[in-house]
Amino acid sequence: MADIPAPKAWYRADGTVVSCTESVKVLAENWEEAVELLQEQFEDAVLLGVGKDAFRAAMHELVDALACDYEEKKAPVESLKR
Repeated sequence: MADIPAPKAWYRADGTVVSCTESVKVLAENWEEAVELLQEQFEDAVLLGVGKDAFRAAMHELVDALACDYEEKKAPVESLKR
């Protein structure tokens, strides 16, 4: 299985770092699940005759087409104090 590490930091829309331990933990778990699922799908696609570049292009299109109705969060007030 692919060992693709999660990003070292996750950033909010305003550029601040998501630092809540539980949030970072959930993001890391979601990353691991996504890597596992996508790796399996990639291997299946190649075994079924899909070109590697074609599969990657399709996945990029998929990610680019994702939508979310939630408003992006800004840094918590307490993290902005210096």
